[in-house]
Amino acid sequence: MSSSELKSMRLDKWLWCARFFKTRALATAAIKGNKIKVDGDQVKPARTIQPGNHVIIKKPPYEYQIEILKLIPNRVSATLAAECYAETNESIEKRDLLNQQLKAESAAFPRTRGRPTKRDRRHIIRFVRQSTEETEK
Repeated sequence: MSSSELKSMRLDKWLWCARFFKTRALATAAIKGNKIKVDGDQVKPARTIQPGNHVIIKKPPYEYQIEILKLIPNRVSATLAAECYAETNESIEKRDLLNQQLKAESAAFPRTRGRPTKRDRRHIIRFVRQSTEETEK
């Protein structure tokens, strides 16, 4: 069965084939969790889709608004999978803006190294003792 013969397909299988999810089980869980909408409606995993359907995929923190261009019977490479759908310009702009905001936010709050080492603890204790001695004088 070639891709030109496919007229309809299960939504969960297409999401897996188009590489939005690593497994069909994850795709099914996202659909059941109301993270996927087809033509504005909440759907079930077995919903049949066709080329031309509009799908909204919420994978926090991102949201994809796509139109299905073609159906594929099997999971393919990422470059071939990207040819199966077209993302709207509005969706691309929103994701880029959110990505920039997340990068700026993470740059403003750098991660700490975790627990202090034994050497660091000694310095902290020495500093605290000195500051308490100065306040007592």
